[in-house]
Amino acid sequence: MKHSMEVGFSFGATSGIITTLGLLVGLNASTHSKSAVVGGILTIALADAFSDALGIHISEEAENIHSHKQVWFSTLFTFIAKLVFAMTFLVPVLLLDLSRAVLVSLVWGFSVLSVLSYRMAKRQNGRPVKAIFEHVFIALVVVILTHQIGDWISMKF
Repeated sequence: MKHSMEVGFSFGATSGIITTLGLLVGLNASTHSKSAVVGGILTIALADAFSDALGIHISEEAENIHSHKQVWFSTLFTFIAKLVFAMTFLVPVLLLDLSRAVLVSLVWGFSVLSVLSYRMAKRQNGRPVKAIFEHVFIALVVVILTHQIGDWISMKF
């Protein structure tokens, strides 16, 4: 069960952070609307948590090496981690003005992603700095691209 929980938690948390940051930054750049960002976070937290949980479920089943119980544990932990981590981004958006909330969210997201990457690298006897750089770099690319898309949408529509 430990493997199933680790798979679900690490996948759900990472996906929750990167997806929600991308959405938050893109919606802010295109709309500058707190209600649009809140609505987007709530929508993606639920819809993408179900989607990713089903994706992990099917992936684990396709490997054909896990028990039925292990598959469902991975599914459940993916759903919970994705939902919880996505929802954490509501806190700064609800409490701060939107531009500050975006900055706080970026710091929060990159910090949590760094801790997850560090823990994973240590467990695998890998190099934490390499893992952190690699994972934060990918998240940064997502943030930059979604910001650019948001700016483009704002200009075109």
